[in-house]
Amino acid sequence: MSLNVSASLIQQAEADRINPDAFVDSIRESLPYAWNIVDKLAHSIHQEGMAWDNYAVAPPSEQARGQLLRMIGGDAIRSAVEGHFDVKLAFQNCHNLAAFRRDRLDSPAYREFVSIRSQILNQTPEMRDC
Repeated sequence: MSLNVSASLIQQAEADRINPDAFVDSIRESLPYAWNIVDKLAHSIHQEGMAWDNYAVAPPSEQARGQLLRMIGGDAIRSAVEGHFDVKLAFQNCHNLAAFRRDRLDSPAYREFVSIRSQILNQTPEMRDC
């Protein structure tokens, strides 16, 4: 299961009246490892003035890895997280997550990070089995 959703959130979805903040709360509570990574990246961008930042540390467990993959792999989850933190997330393998300022998506750094070249070069032995 991707998220632990409350009965209230399920009722909201059934009535097609979802509180976006409640959905974001569900993500934060369900995927704390992944949430904390994005929180740190967003802090680097918004508080420290960086154009982008990335986190390329192997998750400490399969459970943590699963959280990261669920956050990035679910379009609605990823979109809600990006909106909450006002960033664009980019992902390579299961260890290298980056956040970019939304107004810098035309930058060489973003284009390079999401390029086929970078994806190929990111295929290191420690990241192949993830």
